[in-house]
Amino acid sequence: MDFEPGMLMDAESAGVAAELIPDGLVAADGDGRIIFLNTRATRLLGRPREEIVGADIREAVDLQDSDGTSWWTVTNPWGGLRIRTGHREKLLMLRHSGREVLVTAKYLRPGRNQPVNRVNILMRDALYRRRAEAENAAVISTVAHELRSPLTSVKGFSSTLLRRWDRFSDDQKRLMIETIEADADRVTRLITELLDVSRIDSGRLELHRQVVDVPRAIRKAYEGHIAAGEPTERFVLQEHGTPPEMWLDPDKLDQIVGNLVENALRHGDGTIIVVVQATDAGVEVTVTDEGEGVDEDIQSMIFGKFWRGRRRRGGTGLGLYITKGLVEAHGGTITVGRAPSGGAQFRFTLPAGTPSFM
Repeated sequence: MDFEPGMLMDAESAGVAAELIPDGLVAADGDGRIIFLNTRATRLLGRPREEIVGADIREAVDLQDSDGTSWWTVTNPWGGLRIRTGHREKLLMLRHSGREVLVTAKYLRPGRNQPVNRVNILMRDALYRRRAEAENAAVISTVAHELRSPLTSVKGFSSTLLRRWDRFSDDQKRLMIETIEADADRVTRLITELLDVSRIDSGRLELHRQVVDVPRAIRKAYEGHIAAGEPTERFVLQEHGTPPEMWLDPDKLDQIVGNLVENALRHGDGTIIVVVQATDAGVEVTVTDEGEGVDEDIQSMIFGKFWRGRRRRGGTGLGLYITKGLVEAHGGTITVGRAPSGGAQFRFTLPAGTPSFM
C-alpha cells in the first residue's frame, strides 16, 4: 500500500509514519513545490530539509533516465491525461550526485478528472536492489552446484543398474544403491535448508514447542557422528546446574545442535566440547573445538549466507545462517569467539519459553 500523507491521518501523525518507512518520501503540491520530505529523503538527496522544503521538486529532485532525459519532462505529472494515478518503480539517476535510485510515483487528485494537487514519490537506493540481485544469483549458483554432483551420481548409477543389472554382483549392486540413497539424502537436505532460509527471511518460521531435554539433543547429535565412524573420545558433554522446564521446538533444537557440532567437525579439529549451563531464564550452551578458530576480522560475517570458511570443507554455507535464525526465532542469541584452546567457540542462549497453545 502506498503511503499518502494527509489522506487518513493528521499532519503530525503522517510525519511520524513517514519516518518509519525505509524509503525516501517527497511530497509536492499542485504547483510542484515540495511540502514534505522524510529524513531518508534528505539523506538520499544530500541536502538539509530547510533547503528543500518549498523548492520546485523538478529541480530539487532532478531525476534522469538512463539516456539523460529528464524524468519529469517525460512523465509530466501535472499535465497529460487526468486519469493517470502514478508510475511503477523505475531505475533513475539523481543528476546532482550520480546516485541511482528506484523511484515510484503516486498522483493524487481532489476528484475525478481533476488536476493533480499532490505528487508523492518514493525513492530507494538502488544499491540494495543490486545486493538482492547478487544474493539471488549466489543462491541460484549454489543450488546448481550443490545439486549437480548428487544428481549426476544418482543418474549414473541408476542408469548403469538398469542397463547392466546382470553384470554386477550383489555387493556391487548394494554399494551403488547405497550411494544413490546417500545422494538422494544430500539433495533432500539442500532443499530443506533452502526452505528454512526462505521461512527465516520471510518471517514465516513456525515453532511447535514442547518440553525438551537439551543435553539429550546434544547426545543424539554425538551418537549420530559416532555411528558414522567418529571416535567416541572426540566428543565431550558437560552439564552444570538444572535448567527450568524448556519449551522448545525439538526438531529446530536438533538442527541448532546438529549444525554446530557438524561445523566443529568440518572446520575444527581435536575434541569437541559442549557445555550446557543452566540459567534462571533457560540455558546457555557453548560448543568449542581445538582447531584454528575463527579470526576476529571475519567473526561478523560467519553467520551470513554462504559462509564456508577459508578451509572450505564442503557444505552449502547456509548452516550457520539457519542456526542463527532458529536460535533467534526461540528468543535466544548466538555469538562466536575464540575458545581457551584456541579453536572456535559458539555460545547460544535459549529462554525456557512457553507452550505453543498458551
